[in-house]
Parts: sequence; C-alpha cells; structure tokens
Amino acid sequence: MIVEERIASFIQSMIPDMGGILGEIEKEAIADEVPIIRKETREWMKTLLLATRPVRVLEVGTAVGFSAIFMCSCLPAEGHITTIEKWKPRICKAKENFKRADVENRITLLEGDAAEVLKELSGSFDFIFMDAAKGQYIHFLPEVLRLLAEGGILVSDNVLQDGEVLDSKYVVERRNRTIHSRMREYLYTLENHACLTTSILPIGDGVAFSVKRSA
Repeated sequence: MIVEERIASFIQSMIPDMGGILGEIEKEAIADEVPIIRKETREWMKTLLLATRPVRVLEVGTAVGFSAIFMCSCLPAEGHITTIEKWKPRICKAKENFKRADVENRITLLEGDAAEVLKELSGSFDFIFMDAAKGQYIHFLPEVLRLLAEGGILVSDNVLQDGEVLDSKYVVERRNRTIHSRMREYLYTLENHACLTTSILPIGDGVAFSVKRSA
C-alpha cells in the first residue's frame, strides 16, 4: 500500500462498481488473478483521456483486454487503440473480450514481443499506456519515445511496485533486484530526459505521467 490504507479505502469506496461487459471482464480477471489496472488509476485515466481526447492510442501490454476496452469508452468516436501482447492465452482471451464488448473495429491487437513489435511500428501516437513487464520498461522506452507525438502523453503504470522501489536494493529479495534496479533507472530517465516533463503520482501502484516536448 503506497498511501495510508484508510485514505485508499475511502477513495475506493467513492468509485462506483463497473457494470455491463466491462464489469463482467473485471470480475473474471480478478477471479483468475490476472493483473488489471487498479480502480484509482482507472478513474484518474478516465479523467485524463476525457480531458485530452487522444485519437491514436498505443498500449504496451494487453493482458485480457480490460484496459483497452475501458480506454475505448473514453475516446472520441474516431479514436483507435493499438495494443501489444505476447502471451497466447491472454491474446485469445483479449480477442474474445473485444468481441464481447463490440470494440473489435476500434482496437488492433498486435501479437509478439513488444521489444520487436515496437520497432516495426511507424507514425505517431497521442497517448501511450505502458503496462507490460516492469523490468522491460527501460528497454521499451527508446521506441516508445520515437512513436510518441510531440505534446503526447506517456502513462507508465505500477512504477512504485507497492512501495518496494523506495527500498535499498539490499532490502529487496534477491530475485526482485533486477526489476527493482531497472524501475529505478526508468524513473530516473523519465525525470531527467531532455524531451519529457514527468510527474510521479502515488495512485494505485504508482503512475508516471510524462509529456513529450521538443528537445
């Protein structure tokens, strides 16, 4: 828990439960222990998307498609999402969920390792949501910045790792040290990059909010 538990509980209590297909997909993901975007982060992103009205959206890490479907509901009518996933079982489930939610024509699912798929993409995106393997964020960043339009927004989820990223590497379990050091490197790079203005927010499991500016 990043913020005091009673504050987080109060904020969560104010957020209405999701209904319809999205609510069903959310419940299924939780029951299957599939990590999906947390409630507080979801509501913050809804506000951000409605305020900025991006048309071209890129998501790195589809999982079962919950966040892509959710973002669709916040985009203008001409908005389109391109999302990347490499794990076959989740690809199959995401496709099924896109069909259930009737958003197949608004979402393009690219199958494969994001490190390779990103290199093959061209054009620019107004909004990029980074929500894949946390230890790979730093490796994805160069291609993500190439694809992010000037003035575009990069949202990176789960960057505080339930507060563990604050700890010394000697306190972190040995098996988690690589992810720990890479996430610290990632956050440092975002905060000090010549083309980015970044704020790190203690929402959900931590969100880095970056805007691309001219160098």
